[in-house]
Amino acid sequence: MTPTARAAIWMTGAIGSFSVMAMAGRAVSLQLDTFELMMYRSAVGLSIMLAVLTVSRRWHMVSRQNLGLHFTRNLAHFAGQNLWFYALTLIPLAQVFALEFTSPLWVVFLAPMLLGERLTMPQLLCVASGFVGILIITASALSEPSASTGTMSAAASAICFALTAVFTRKLTRTQSTLSILFWLTSMQLGLGLICAGIDGSIATPQGWSILWLVIIGCAGLLAHTCLTQALSLAPASVVIPIDFTRLPLIALAGAIFYDEPIGFALIVGGLIIIAANIVSIRISESKRAT
Repeated sequence: MTPTARAAIWMTGAIGSFSVMAMAGRAVSLQLDTFELMMYRSAVGLSIMLAVLTVSRRWHMVSRQNLGLHFTRNLAHFAGQNLWFYALTLIPLAQVFALEFTSPLWVVFLAPMLLGERLTMPQLLCVASGFVGILIITASALSEPSASTGTMSAAASAICFALTAVFTRKLTRTQSTLSILFWLTSMQLGLGLICAGIDGSIATPQGWSILWLVIIGCAGLLAHTCLTQALSLAPASVVIPIDFTRLPLIALAGAIFYDEPIGFALIVGGLIIIAANIVSIRISESKRAT
């Protein structure tokens, strides 16, 4: 089996995991707020990481260097994940995913400021095209208060995820994946405890919510593991376009399970965002090859 074929299999796992996490997040939101959801999700993720590090005897790979950068990265990811889960309760699943896909374009825009990377005119045009796609998707939603809040939350989560990606890129220069995941789950558990308990009350999950939280925690770690493995086997220009199949799949799931409409603006805006991402990724790959 070729590396590209193996990467496609890993991406199938990532796509399924992200989609399951979204549907489980919506289900558990009926009982828990987003801060409580993130707290329990991080607890599940940290438990898995502790088991993996102990069983594999790889605690030596967890470094205490750059804890400030770890905290900045995890603060951005914590904010983005909370906004993402919150958006899931207000707008259609496909709309959340479409806006999430602007994150790579924000990485291109932010990298020159935070990493000193050069932004070329073709890349700038790709970012501008992605912004047009955002406007098309959000234009009809901004007239309704709840939809407007959900749309802005999803768009803001994409920016937070872009910041997470930029800071992760800096950390990977000196840190192992296990170290990054350990500090991700442990720091976000702390942030979740603070934010969930700031009102003096933390809801205890009941019944099916316990299972949904376990699924969210496992699916989150599995999704990022699959994505990392896929990127280690094939270029981003091959791997990331596969991830975009999440959009039609989650749109179909939303239509089947939640009677969510698939509007013309979502289709057009989503296609523009995906096209802008693909062009941007190929430009980046060609720059690395030269």
